[in-house]
Amino acid sequence: MYASMAAELAELAEEEERRRRRAPWGVVALVLLTGLALIRNGSGEFDTGPPQPASAAAADSRATPDQDPSAVTAAVTPLGFSPVDRVRIPAIRVDAPVQPVGLDTQGWVGAPPPENPNLAGWFTGAVSPGEKGTAVIVGHVDNQQGPAVFYGLGALKKGNRVEVRRQDGKTAVFEIYDVEVFAKSGFPGNRVYGSKGDPELRVITCGGGFTKQHGYDGNVVVFARLVAVE
Repeated sequence: MYASMAAELAELAEEEERRRRRAPWGVVALVLLTGLALIRNGSGEFDTGPPQPASAAAADSRATPDQDPSAVTAAVTPLGFSPVDRVRIPAIRVDAPVQPVGLDTQGWVGAPPPENPNLAGWFTGAVSPGEKGTAVIVGHVDNQQGPAVFYGLGALKKGNRVEVRRQDGKTAVFEIYDVEVFAKSGFPGNRVYGSKGDPELRVITCGGGFTKQHGYDGNVVVFARLVAVE
C-alpha cells in the first residue's frame, strides 16, 4: 500500500503550506482504507433500500477507470485551495450545503450531523475540489426519518455531473466516469483515494447489504474528474 503510493507522497511532500493545513496523505490513506463511518436507520417505508450500482465483483471484470479510453477528457487547469460551499448533482436532484469534516475520536472520517438529512461533508484531510489530487465529499444515505442527501448516489451513471461551489466563487464541475460499491472489509483505498495526477473527486455514502446489527456493509463510491470551471 505505502510502497505503491511513493510517487504521490513525494509530490505531496513538496506542498508544505497545504500540508500544514491538512493531515499528511499517508495518514489519510490509512484511515480511509476502512471506508466511512456512516449510518443507516431508515424507517420501514424504505426497507427496499437505496439504489445500488454494479457490485465490486462485477466492476472488477470491466475496464478500470485508468484503462477506459472514453473516460479521457480535455485537461482543465487545476484550481488553488478553497473551502467548499455547496454540492449539486442535478441527475439525482441533490443541492446541499457542505461543511468541513475531519477525523472523529475513533479515527474514522467524520460525517455531517445525521439530524440534517440535506447536508454533505468535505474531508479537509485531502485536497479541496478542483485542486490537483483527489478530493472527497461524503454524506449520509439515510437517517431515522428516511432518505438523506446521498440516498440516490447509486443511481448515477457515467456522464452525469457533480458541481461543487467553492468559497472563492468558482464552481468546479466534475464528470462521472464510474460508480461502484465496495465492501468495507476489503475497501480498495489506493484505487479510490490515490492521486491520478489530475483534479478528481470521490463522492461517498454507505451502500451494499444492510442489517440492523451492523448497518451497511459497504460504500457506494462515485469517481469523477474535473471537466470545467465556472
